[in-house]
Amino acid sequence: MDRVYAALARIQLLEGVCSEALTIERLGSLTNASYKIINNSEAYVLRLPGKDTCDYIDREAEEHNARITAAAGVSAEVLYFDTKDGTMLSRFIEGACTNGNGFIRASLAPARAARVLRQVHSFGPVFKSRFNVFSMMDNYLGILRKLGMPREAYYEVTQEVAQMRRALEASPVPLAPCHNDPWPGNFVDTGRDLYLIDWEFSGMNDPMWDLGDLSVEAGFGPEQDRMMLETYCNGNVPPVLYSRLTLYKVMSDLLWALWGLIQDANGNQADDFQAYTLRRLERCKTQMGSTGFGRHLANVYAGNRSLAPRACCQAHPKRKGSLTTRNGKLR
Repeated sequence: MDRVYAALARIQLLEGVCSEALTIERLGSLTNASYKIINNSEAYVLRLPGKDTCDYIDREAEEHNARITAAAGVSAEVLYFDTKDGTMLSRFIEGACTNGNGFIRASLAPARAARVLRQVHSFGPVFKSRFNVFSMMDNYLGILRKLGMPREAYYEVTQEVAQMRRALEASPVPLAPCHNDPWPGNFVDTGRDLYLIDWEFSGMNDPMWDLGDLSVEAGFGPEQDRMMLETYCNGNVPPVLYSRLTLYKVMSDLLWALWGLIQDANGNQADDFQAYTLRRLERCKTQMGSTGFGRHLANVYAGNRSLAPRACCQAHPKRKGSLTTRNGKLR
């Protein structure tokens, strides 16, 4: 707790508050350490950065992007942010974390999540950073090389990665502000609204990445993917988007498998990251070896800018106000 009190002592909002007056509760997290802080009737979330997260997180961009989404009422109000080390204090959103099978079982979950993502994607070119999955993988491979971790599993699929890269680069779409890590644990459901939190990986990107990543993380099947895309596109889904979604689902598993290797190398005890990595790599290889993989590559390669995700949907009206942080897992 010494680290918690040391961080709170730096935050002007809580300056002078006696430690005995605070209620502190540890929240679940995968890489960072997060705590619910209650002072009188006010509730906050204190995020302390995980080990070596500065190697792959741009904290200045995170703060910039998080404040934009908070002002739009999509995310939590940021009350304090130290870009040097990633310490953040934000308000607590009173609601249910959507992590787990409950989110998957909820019949309207794909549609509700699609509306939130569509709203973010409609902001325009306002995010400070750029998220490129291929650059991210190169960065992760470099980190693993420095850590002395084996990378053979990745090199087994380099040919397929190169094919996906050529297909996606041959059919570029306008970039939009994206969350880039919309797993169920980053959604908070108040019963009326669904909020998206944790903007560590946020940046300008192809909007289909967000939908593909969500589909993988939530365990969506074909019908849930269809509902998600139809909601996102107001019912009119260009067929090539299903192929684009499929490629990003494969890339999502591969990227986060490399991320999992880094967590394992850093001794992160929040999960069994060896099993996590193996599961994602095997699923990735299965998709690459499926009979439909070549067809999806061809469909994306033949796509064009007129089929861009932002062109197939109307902007979703912004919610008013700025509710605040969460009681779920933080990556």
